[in-house]
Order: sequence, then C-alpha cells, then structure tokens
Amino acid sequence: MPGFDPSTLRYDANGLIPCIAQEAATGEVLMMAWMSAEAVARTLETGRVTYWSRSRAAFWVKGESSGHVQELVELRVDCDRDCLLALVRQTGPACHTNRRSCFYTGLRDGQEVELMSPE
Repeated sequence: MPGFDPSTLRYDANGLIPCIAQEAATGEVLMMAWMSAEAVARTLETGRVTYWSRSRAAFWVKGESSGHVQELVELRVDCDRDCLLALVRQTGPACHTNRRSCFYTGLRDGQEVELMSPE
C-alpha cells in the first residue's frame, strides 16, 4: 500500500494549510498554525510537529527553542482536505504567551474574559 502524499491536500494560494493542534489525551484544543507540504512531510517523518512560520518564512519545529514540544500521535485530514488536525502530546505550554492554549480569551456577554493565566 503506498504511503500518504502531502501533495493531495488542498493548500491555499500561498501553499499553506491550517493545522489545529489538540492534546490527544484530553481533547483540549491548543493552537492553530500553518503547514506547507514539506512541513507535513517533516512532521510525519520525525514525529515532531513542524509548522511553517509565515512571519519568519521558515520551518518551525514546535518546542525547538522553548522546549514545549509537540509529539505527534496522529495527523488527521478533514473531509475537504483543506485543514489538518494534529493529535499531540504537548510538553509545557503551547502558546507563545506561556499559556497552555492559545485560546485563552472567551467572549462572554459582549466582553473579553481571560480564561487562563500564563504558567
């Protein structure tokens, strides 16, 4: 049986696809970042989640500098093949603000509410 081919995914005009990272053990949504076909291939080859940094125009292995590693458990493709879900084992905070999740702001009664503090 042939292996998975990242070129079969539907990328945007910049050659990127959104990837949502979710803690495999709890289902907690941690973050969203972008992947190129090469980042998908590197993630699958190494088991370390690799994104494409739009601001730096470079590959970004999650946790490479911070130590807050994302170990890939499973990569899933959505029905339209234009979004990925990475089930991961997250070490430390996922967000660059030092919070467990990037989704730490809730909207309640028309107001923004901080749902978690930095670790």
